[in-house]
Amino acid sequence: MFELIPLMLERVGILVILAFLLSRMKSFRQIIQNEHSFNAKMILIIIFGAFGIISNYTGVHIYNESVNSLSWHFSVASDNAIANTRIMGVAIGGLLGGPFVGFGVGLIAGLHRLSLGGFTAYACAISTVVAGIVTGMLRNQFGIQRNKSPWIVVSIGIIMECVQMGIILLIAKPFGSALHLVEVIALPMILINGFGTLIFILIIHNILQEEEKTRALQTNKALYIAQQTLPFFRQGLTPHSCSEAASIIYKLTKADAISITDHYRVLAHVGAGSDHHEPMHSLATKLTKNVLEDGKIITATSKDEIQCSHSDCPLRAAIVLPLKALNKTVGSLKLYYTDSNKLGTVEKELADGLSKLFSTQLELAEAEFQRKLVKDAEIKALQAQIHPHFLFNSLNTISSLIRTDADKARKLLIHLSTFFRNNLQGARETLVTLEKELEHVEAYLTIEQTRFPNKFAVEFQIEPHLKLAQIPPFTLQPLIENAIRHAFTREKKLTVIVQAYEYSNEIFLITEDNGRGITPQLLTTIGNETIQSKEGTGTALWNIKKRIDEIYGEKEHFQIQSELGKGTKVSIKIPLSKAGMEG
Repeated sequence: MFELIPLMLERVGILVILAFLLSRMKSFRQIIQNEHSFNAKMILIIIFGAFGIISNYTGVHIYNESVNSLSWHFSVASDNAIANTRIMGVAIGGLLGGPFVGFGVGLIAGLHRLSLGGFTAYACAISTVVAGIVTGMLRNQFGIQRNKSPWIVVSIGIIMECVQMGIILLIAKPFGSALHLVEVIALPMILINGFGTLIFILIIHNILQEEEKTRALQTNKALYIAQQTLPFFRQGLTPHSCSEAASIIYKLTKADAISITDHYRVLAHVGAGSDHHEPMHSLATKLTKNVLEDGKIITATSKDEIQCSHSDCPLRAAIVLPLKALNKTVGSLKLYYTDSNKLGTVEKELADGLSKLFSTQLELAEAEFQRKLVKDAEIKALQAQIHPHFLFNSLNTISSLIRTDADKARKLLIHLSTFFRNNLQGARETLVTLEKELEHVEAYLTIEQTRFPNKFAVEFQIEPHLKLAQIPPFTLQPLIENAIRHAFTREKKLTVIVQAYEYSNEIFLITEDNGRGITPQLLTTIGNETIQSKEGTGTALWNIKKRIDEIYGEKEHFQIQSELGKGTKVSIKIPLSKAGMEG
């Protein structure tokens, strides 16, 4: 009995070596991952059926107590038997592929064992088919890919071996010879087949774990590439953004060249073939045109499939990915290879992930662009609301002065022209310089001083270096106009102080008057909505606050403080950055 153990161990070693060699083959790994397809199941039947045949041929010949260790047995005498590892391959095949695979493997290995002969031939053939069917039926619950403990699978293999021993005792004749055979081979076959099954399962688990790690790494790589290219794809498909993105993808993948196109031309090309795949030229390959038309990923594994018009093009394989935004194909991303062998499943999966991520980025860019258009339109609409009635009041004043002081009327007309020129410019721009805004204020004050002489005074406290800082147009002028129109009192002359200073990298714009102030009731709503009252509608303050919030997005940028009889203070805080300074 015990002399059989090392011989059986040698036989298991042969199968384990074959299993290891198979595990290094890409095709076998793909079959393990895709065992549900019919073609994959057929290949599994052939592979594990071959394992069963090899097990039969390399079995240890048993005659009474004599053990024959010849390497190959092509026939077995009618009163002899063989001890082998056939059930191991059948059980693994069934647990791996299900009932169809288990039955197929069991049938191949069983019929082959039957063809070899021996007094246990029928019993071994039947037990082999039974093992295949049973393990196949157990696959859904105890399958190798179900992340079960390998010991569960080993236990199933041992049970199948025990079942084989039982069938030999039931069917093989004479019973005495069958009993004696089982006494000799049962323990060694159960132990060695269990050990071989364990090794085989560990190899398959290693394949699955390696695939999971590879996919995790590919996912991580795809996300990292997407993160690095995000700032550029968010700008849309432009030559600059695509050139930067292509360089990043080229560095972080194994592709020999990266190309990005829109519907009509190459926007960027980095790597091999740069001599004729030039940016800003029309599309050079029919492959790209097909992807743009169909909106599906296309893989090319030869120069002919790429269909480049340049005869000396070094590119031999490619994955061409559609770039989509809002369900429309807007361009393509191409990963080129100079050797078709470099283009494997891993590269295809990475490319597919990149296509989806980049398309998402382009959709975000498009959504951001549309949002900006809407915001700009809203700001322009708000700016267009700035006091159109001021024109009529000014023209009435100038009309009166023409009879009494024509020279002054001419100067006022120039200031009015300046005022409305700035008004038109401000309606087209989201930001203007503080200097331009102050010019607007000065033109307005000159006109108002003529209308209301000696009724108010405006004092400016402006830090000189801030005059080139960018601020929203119609920020100070409406505040000063609001103070002049609504803050007058009979008791004292109205004074308005305008400040602009920098603190903690922010511009503070403040208008403060000593006028009548705002009632507490109005103070809670003014600036947050338009209101109807005898004093006015509050449109100016609401308008400014709305535009500030739209541009800078923080409600703390705009504050109103007021006390009845003492005056009102409006504070605006705007971020100051180098990008916000001209010159």
